[in-house]
Amino acid sequence: MEISAEAKDKRLNRRIAITVVVLSVFTGLCNIKDGNIVQAMEQAQAGAIDTWNEYQAARTKQHLAENARVQLKLLAAPGKADEAIATLDRDIARYRTEAPLLAAKAKDQSDTYDRLNFHDDQFDAADASIATAISIAAVAALAENAWLLYAAWVFGAFGLFMGLNGFLGGSFHPDIISRLLG
Repeated sequence: MEISAEAKDKRLNRRIAITVVVLSVFTGLCNIKDGNIVQAMEQAQAGAIDTWNEYQAARTKQHLAENARVQLKLLAAPGKADEAIATLDRDIARYRTEAPLLAAKAKDQSDTYDRLNFHDDQFDAADASIATAISIAAVAALAENAWLLYAAWVFGAFGLFMGLNGFLGGSFHPDIISRLLG
């Protein structure tokens, strides 16, 4: 039994259409999640910058208080600056306690940014792979070539794999691709 060329084209076109629909829907979902990740990255980065600024301010205040204490000790008449020196000692102790806590908080926010960036890279790789797959599928429809559709499926499968890694917190990272393209 022979299959007409027209029926064969319809079957190929149906496969291409299903491929494009599945990949497009998945890309949309990935873009929503990636957008949320980017917002969280921006928040973590802003928090880290603010906290590092607080850290620097605390260290500067500590340095100024230590210098003021030394100057009062050297220049003030005995017993005249004891209250001011005690206040400076409390401030210096507070800054010495506060600065390491601020540094740890800023480091934690930087680590959060890096962790989120890892998943952002996964979604970026998924987006690029799926866009390539959809483009190849379009050419497969124009050329009526099943082999091009199979190539689109390879790119699409990789895109789905990367997107699922992003959604599920997977550890696969497209470092090799990043190095080749970067």
